[in-house]
Amino acid sequence: MTERGYASSPCYMHEFDDSARAVSPPDPDNWSEIARWRKLQREDLIENRLELSVSTRQETSRHIAATLDKTVDIASNPVIGVYWPFRGEPDLRDWMRRVTERGGRIALPEVIGKTKPLVFREWTPGCPMRHGVWKIPVPDNDTCLLPDIVISPVVGADAAGFRLGYGGGFYDRTLASLSPRARAIGVGHVVSTLQTIYPQPHDIAMDEMILVDPARDRAQ
Repeated sequence: MTERGYASSPCYMHEFDDSARAVSPPDPDNWSEIARWRKLQREDLIENRLELSVSTRQETSRHIAATLDKTVDIASNPVIGVYWPFRGEPDLRDWMRRVTERGGRIALPEVIGKTKPLVFREWTPGCPMRHGVWKIPVPDNDTCLLPDIVISPVVGADAAGFRLGYGGGFYDRTLASLSPRARAIGVGHVVSTLQTIYPQPHDIAMDEMILVDPARDRAQ
């Protein structure tokens, strides 16, 4: 398993450029300034993501799925925590179906408390679903799985592999609580790139980050 840390990304992150609004850099030792900066960046990054065309989002999702096919060994990592797409996130539902066809198990996260780690409930194609927090669908069952790999969507991501999420800290809290430690893979659109998120002690870097720029891939 790739060791978590300040590792450079293996793909699609050669160039980093803050595309969000020009916000004065925060004092790296002042959490209140960093929190405000993150909030403003988060708003712009989500807006940038939602402005992508449907075809661009679909192409990004296909590229991410193809990369996961090359880097995720289903036989060695049979339980994979993924996510249900929300607010323009890459859509990996076709890839999830293919994983189950190859004998892997898919688990989707559910928020069970504001300060608690996520739980992962088993998903299979066509299984009953119900609305969770923010009306994101979750499997309507009591089968909780411990993921070997957690694939996490990012709002923003930096060159050191740290992710900017929606601000609840759920993935950081979850990754810190999992034992044995899960391999963490962040995925997103290239518009998610940031120079840094000003990581704090509670932030956990992804083991790998996959950010896709379909236009660059077509040009290669």
